[in-house]
Amino acid sequence: MSILHSDTPLANSAIRPEHAAVGSRKATVACALGNALEMYDFTIYSFFAVVIAKNFFPAQSPVASLLMSLTAFGVGFLMRPVGAMVIGRFADRNGRKAALTLTISLMTLGTALIAFAPTYQQAGAFGTMLLVIGRLTQGFSAGGEIGTASVLLMESTSTANRCHSVSWQAASQGYAALVGAGIGLLLSSVMSTPDLEDWGWRIPFIVGLLIGPVGWYIRRCLSETLEQPAICEPCTASRKAHWREMIDLRNTVLAIGLMASATIGMYLFIFYMPSYLVTTLHYPQRSALAIACVGAACLAIISPIAGRYADRHGLRKKLLVWTVTLPVIAAWPALWLLSHTTNLYAAMLIVALLVLPGCVGSGAFFAMIMEAFAKPQRALGTSVSYSFGVTLFGGFSPLIATWLTSTLNNPLAPAFYLLAGGAISLTCLKLFPENTGRA
Repeated sequence: MSILHSDTPLANSAIRPEHAAVGSRKATVACALGNALEMYDFTIYSFFAVVIAKNFFPAQSPVASLLMSLTAFGVGFLMRPVGAMVIGRFADRNGRKAALTLTISLMTLGTALIAFAPTYQQAGAFGTMLLVIGRLTQGFSAGGEIGTASVLLMESTSTANRCHSVSWQAASQGYAALVGAGIGLLLSSVMSTPDLEDWGWRIPFIVGLLIGPVGWYIRRCLSETLEQPAICEPCTASRKAHWREMIDLRNTVLAIGLMASATIGMYLFIFYMPSYLVTTLHYPQRSALAIACVGAACLAIISPIAGRYADRHGLRKKLLVWTVTLPVIAAWPALWLLSHTTNLYAAMLIVALLVLPGCVGSGAFFAMIMEAFAKPQRALGTSVSYSFGVTLFGGFSPLIATWLTSTLNNPLAPAFYLLAGGAISLTCLKLFPENTGRA
């Protein structure tokens, strides 16, 4: 596959293999680091959901306050499909590099709104409104970011190294969660609870504002992988006529369903886990964040290693059958063990085992989804599939898990949600096309 220079939209000469390898490594570093910065800003909210609930969503009971805070977390996901359709189409028409530069700017704006929003006690509903607008802006940006970054990763490498390359998308989310949880753990260790709840929670969001200059610098060095810019259709009728060529609806629907198990598992076992451990199982805040760090570290470290293994053996569906099924089987006994142990290291091991299957299948998972779409519609198809899947099954996972636990008065209730997601994913996996090596 030819790698295009960032200053030339069309490839006009052959590129030597060693130059292609350098371009592939540069794209991997740039996309993974940029995506990690974006996902840090988007997910740091979940680690401070309990504190944010007290500052922006006062209620008569802590559970009601947390539910409103998690609803605001989920609202950000409602904008993901919109961002996916707008920015994904933009990436297919104007290039991957331009789209990723746009997402960086939007994520910075959304993070700034959250970082400096006045609390409910300071500004009433206005402060809460600014927080929600910040979440919506972050969601719009993330909707176009992940699909486009994943496509650029895949298109910047050879087919023999595809799973390993795109696995860095999942790994970067693990690094983002690890840094976010690590900062939360550090702050909760060195700050008093009143200071943390008063102003300390803003520090991680202010740190996240570094995404602006750092992200811009990283992505200006990217090489474009879209060989031909799309030609704008002259009229609305023509656009309608070409709609089916813009996106493969069957594969998009199947990919959305395929997202169910992996997305629910990630958001339950990594991003929601600190809130679950604190509010449901009454773990100390520092212990909960330490456990979350373990899950994030597994995602960051294991995903690329497993991606290399999947490339070596040409694995897609065979591997995913196991990585979808195992968390569903393990969820109930694992949550039961968590609720019956006070040993921090045992809890870390349990969460690591829950996260492990998703880490192993991440590279094959993203590669198979992107290979289902032809190149002219790949960014749009991948972005829409990912964003709708995450919105439907992941974004409201913390809210649904909290509601189920409270309603059923059972700390094991989140396992029911994962079971339903696993059934959907296995059905879609059976029907999903396997186009290994598709250009």
